[in-house]
Amino acid sequence: MPDKSEWCVILAGGDGTRLRSLTRKISGDERPKQFCSVLGPETLLEQTQRRTRLVVADERTLFVVNQTHTAFYAPILAQHAVDNLVVQPRNRGTAPAILYSLLRIATVDPKAAVAFVPSDHYVSDDTRFMAHIREAFTIIHSDADKLILLGVEPEHPETEYGWIEPAANIPGHPQVSGVRRFWEKPNQTLAQVLQLRGCLWNSFVMVASVKVLLEIIAQTIPDLYRSFDCLTPLFGSRGEAKAIHRLYELLEEVNFSHQVLAACPKRLAVLKVTGVRWNDLGEPKRVMASLDMAGLHPHWAETPVPQFV
Repeated sequence: MPDKSEWCVILAGGDGTRLRSLTRKISGDERPKQFCSVLGPETLLEQTQRRTRLVVADERTLFVVNQTHTAFYAPILAQHAVDNLVVQPRNRGTAPAILYSLLRIATVDPKAAVAFVPSDHYVSDDTRFMAHIREAFTIIHSDADKLILLGVEPEHPETEYGWIEPAANIPGHPQVSGVRRFWEKPNQTLAQVLQLRGCLWNSFVMVASVKVLLEIIAQTIPDLYRSFDCLTPLFGSRGEAKAIHRLYELLEEVNFSHQVLAACPKRLAVLKVTGVRWNDLGEPKRVMASLDMAGLHPHWAETPVPQFV
């Protein structure tokens, strides 16, 4: 049975601009990719929710969304309690989304462990992929001091992904290593070298205790941390939405990978994901590749998809 202190946050607040040419073709409107049926009849958000449900119960799953996307997410998430929605006034990058949801969990379950999962990925085997998240939770319960990233074994020297360079293995966990450094969108030659050196694709799926994540954020982006933390007494009250709206009007975009993870590699570990084919659906060419992997042939794919918005 799932542990009552295990939570999941599905990140669904992106604007999907790089994939807009394709999603416009599929849906006929301007909805971001996570609310679009890109890989089969379900939306990417619904597929992500079905996947995470294999490990974490619905009542402990939060969805980070943007108020500007209400018309798109409301029908999909209609069966979920309002408390499971973390509604941002607008997209201000991954760091505010992660911090806001963390503080929401901390107010009700301060000893929780949480998995963060983007809602725009292709995964060939949900059960096997979620088994890696289950393993990460197990490690966190015994060694709560680390933030564990899921690093995917690369199939080719991809230049559009972030890469994780592992350090030494962590004793007792042969598939888990320390993190030496990150490589962001390397050129072709460097990507080939990284693959040969055993580096991994950064899936941006991560598991950690709420306590450790908040410590890392407070250390790396203290101003952002304090601006959210002072609002926690309002969480669950009528004043929460108004206060958050005022805060987001002042925020600039903050990237969690660049400004948090890259700044503290010693607090991180990477769990190698094997036996699963994975794609970040950030560009039309990767969507088409994922359709081929899944053996899907939707009607909209019969004509060329524009590569640019």
